[in-house]
Amino acid sequence: MTIADQAQLLTFFVSGAEYGVDILRVQEIRGWSAPMPMPRTPPFVKGVINIRGDIVPIADLRERLGMASQDATATTAIVVLRIDHGGRSTVRGIVVDAMSDVTTVDAAQIKPPPDVAEAAAFAALARGIAIVDDKLITILDVDGVFPSSPSNDNRDALDASAAFATP
Repeated sequence: MTIADQAQLLTFFVSGAEYGVDILRVQEIRGWSAPMPMPRTPPFVKGVINIRGDIVPIADLRERLGMASQDATATTAIVVLRIDHGGRSTVRGIVVDAMSDVTTVDAAQIKPPPDVAEAAAFAALARGIAIVDDKLITILDVDGVFPSSPSNDNRDALDASAAFATP
């Protein structure tokens, strides 16, 4: 088996379910710090934080996935990701309930998200579901968490509002 047949995922928990992102898209993991709120943003965008002089937008992954928000706990973390928007790289953060591990997944263990009409918004955010040791890990499309405009493929998942645009 070659390295191309495997993916390394940073895994974390949100509302009891395990999710993962490509480890190469992770810039850093930070403890919880409350973001400064930003007006006229979607409800899942909690605000911005300062990371070494860069202003980084932060999304609550629970809310982005359609779940109820939750107050931060001792295990709440912010995963800072490199996002691609039309060939331009930018940095964004997601709030997760708790960190899990770095997991290596064989390509054969990754299945497409289920094709269920009710789960269309979820499927727009998921690259696949990995089956690892009798557990399921949803692999997120990090670029889809922060779509750049309402005209892209994630319009339904965003309720037709741009992640950081003003109306």
